[in-house]
Amino acid sequence: MAVFAPWADQPPLRRLFIRNMILDANIGVFPHEQGVSQRIRVSVSFGVDDRTDLEIGADDLSRTVSYEQVVVLVRQIVAEGHVRLVETLAERIAAGVLADNRVKVVRVRIEKLDVFEEIEAVGVEIERRSTSA
Repeated sequence: MAVFAPWADQPPLRRLFIRNMILDANIGVFPHEQGVSQRIRVSVSFGVDDRTDLEIGADDLSRTVSYEQVVVLVRQIVAEGHVRLVETLAERIAAGVLADNRVKVVRVRIEKLDVFEEIEAVGVEIERRSTSA
């Protein structure tokens, strides 16, 4: 993921992220992927409204989205059961993050880690925007 948010043409956003969360997931379309778990790496980056002035805001969690909420959400979605496609899992996570109306945009990367011996990871990255943004 980029150092600076790829949505710079939009109103100022504060970019929060969870990087490289490793989980065991029941995922895959092929027969050998049924009934077994696979290691996945999940990264989530999301934008919430930011100040346009140079003032320091209140040192209070109420002015942002808690990372913990997103971590718990990802764990819950992965634990719900078998998913055939990494795309579907990414879409479910994106929709869950966007359910918080403070989130304007979300980017989700899902990587399957042990698919090919000579490849670190395969996967998908999606970006979704709030319809009210």
